[in-house]
Amino acid sequence: MGIQPILSIFLYITATLLMAASLFNTIDKTKGKDIFIFFIGIIALALHAQILHQSIFLDVGFDFSFFNVISIIGWLVALIVLVISIYQPIQQLLIILYPIAAITVLLEQFFPTQKIIEQSLSIGLRTHILLSISAYSLLMIGTFQAIILSVQDRFLKTKQASKIIDILPPLQTMEKLLIQIILVGFFLLSLSLTTGIVFVYDIFEQHLAHKTILSILAWIIYAILLWGRWSFGWRGKQIINWVLGGFLALLLAYIGSKFALEFIFDRI
Repeated sequence: MGIQPILSIFLYITATLLMAASLFNTIDKTKGKDIFIFFIGIIALALHAQILHQSIFLDVGFDFSFFNVISIIGWLVALIVLVISIYQPIQQLLIILYPIAAITVLLEQFFPTQKIIEQSLSIGLRTHILLSISAYSLLMIGTFQAIILSVQDRFLKTKQASKIIDILPPLQTMEKLLIQIILVGFFLLSLSLTTGIVFVYDIFEQHLAHKTILSILAWIIYAILLWGRWSFGWRGKQIINWVLGGFLALLLAYIGSKFALEFIFDRI
């Protein structure tokens, strides 16, 4: 393993530890500390991006193997949350997402499999891949947000004194932010499904039928969630359950199908 992966993992873990210490008031609230932690994350993400560029953009084409895709998602999710945290109170998610990104770097280095896609890939298919990864990443962020919301709601209902309650924004703010993230993710998922139908051919021959069915199922679940929110004012546990259900279907569609294609169908 080269110096870049080691340094990226080290910086991810350092940023995580400093952020956790800051949130739980175990280090001094010195001026500029948050900016320092922010830039550690930026450098870790920049190094991660270089690693991905070297792993994916090859002379013979694009390497979208299983662990490369996992690494892309880990990087993109952390990047999106870091950017959103500038103007929305979701920086707590990075305590979970930075270690996940570090793990994806580690997995990519230790399992260097290849799944080459030719450089002649059409613009339509490239757009579909980009939309799919972006939709999955945003809806993953929404899932983590839903899990934190569930923990927060449980502590409030049981009236348990917890440091978690003190460091998190109000429940209503967290819920509103969750719906906004899901709405954007749902929009991107809709575009992903549309471009997939238009540009992806021979779905059944490519063993992609299960991916398509599960993706449509996830789309339906998220559509019901948004409809229930706007029509009936769903809140709390109702929203959380639908978010988790939708992401489970999406997880099986994207990660499950890619795992099956590379580690099961390719070996039959």
